[in-house]
Amino acid sequence: MCSRHGGRRDLPPHDDTNALSPGRKQFKEAVMSNYIRMMDLLRDNEITARKFHDVESRILSVLNYEDFFEVLLSEIMVRFNLPFVWISLIQGSEVSELMEQSLGSSQLLREKSNLIERKAFEALVGTTTTPILMNDDLLPCRRLFPENREYLIKSLALVPITWNGEIIGSLNLGDSSDQRFKPGIDTSLLARLALKVSLCLSNVTAHEKLRFLAFHDPLTELLNRRVMEKILEREFKRAGRYDSELSLVFIDLDHFKQMNDTYGHDEGDRLLKHFAEIMRGMIRSSDVVSRYAGDEFVIILPQTDIVKAEQFMERISTAFSESPLEIEGTKISVGFSYGAVSTHSGEFETHGELLKRADHLLYEKKKARKEAPLKLAVQG
Repeated sequence: MCSRHGGRRDLPPHDDTNALSPGRKQFKEAVMSNYIRMMDLLRDNEITARKFHDVESRILSVLNYEDFFEVLLSEIMVRFNLPFVWISLIQGSEVSELMEQSLGSSQLLREKSNLIERKAFEALVGTTTTPILMNDDLLPCRRLFPENREYLIKSLALVPITWNGEIIGSLNLGDSSDQRFKPGIDTSLLARLALKVSLCLSNVTAHEKLRFLAFHDPLTELLNRRVMEKILEREFKRAGRYDSELSLVFIDLDHFKQMNDTYGHDEGDRLLKHFAEIMRGMIRSSDVVSRYAGDEFVIILPQTDIVKAEQFMERISTAFSESPLEIEGTKISVGFSYGAVSTHSGEFETHGELLKRADHLLYEKKKARKEAPLKLAVQG
């Protein structure tokens, strides 16, 4: 069929590549090759950015430490096919203390986290918030590795993490290829991830604090009375079900009012915290220590008979007397009284009866003294 222009047949577009001179042909091929590489790079960058976005979206929805760090580390490992991903936190920060509380229940966190002193951390990472890429002389970075872990890493990305404007650690990404994190590569996406992690940490920390206060006494950080009574009820039923012995100790500090009157309530609070710390350091993982009210404490000892409970309290008494509270250079020795009872020492229908019996024994001990308030024993 003819066209309307002079009767010529329509022809396909003419490819004049072969008609070009060798130099121009080579130039055109180079331009096309660069174009293809650029499009591949843009596509790769888009895929990488999408992966970072997916990681960020996942961590934004998490509100507790254990899940937050597990999701963060797992998502990076899977989405970026990275063999080595772990977190390093500087000791002493509020975040590191809260994360330590999550280590016991999380196998992943125990394997992929470590705590490091600030001085040692800054010697490796410095004080910059900019991600650091390394593929040479990585041996010193072994100090960032989790305990008892050896990683065969040839390149490493250290991504500093901040909280409330202060560097608290780093997210660490390692690969067996020395080109994966070669210095000079763009780190803007890593920096953006670090910012999102820092923002999420603020949210998670605030939520964890609220959750902690719902279960713990704000002064001593021991479990509060409400939680203790629920645990006691559970342990009481368990002891009855398996015919095991459960012991309970009700404790009251001696002359606490005199301590407050003499040295002030701030020092009285210090004494409560000091005593709580001693007890917390001596109990087993299955035991429970709580602040009942004021200067009263309760310890729950599952699978413990009354003899062992008494022996345990003797050890606490010794530790407390050997570690007196120090006020302005003066060591103040304060004792305590207690009532101990076990499920095998009487017939108890409920956990409340067990608690009342221990409280009554404590009251009888204090009443039997019938002594005037003593002066606080001062050790110079």
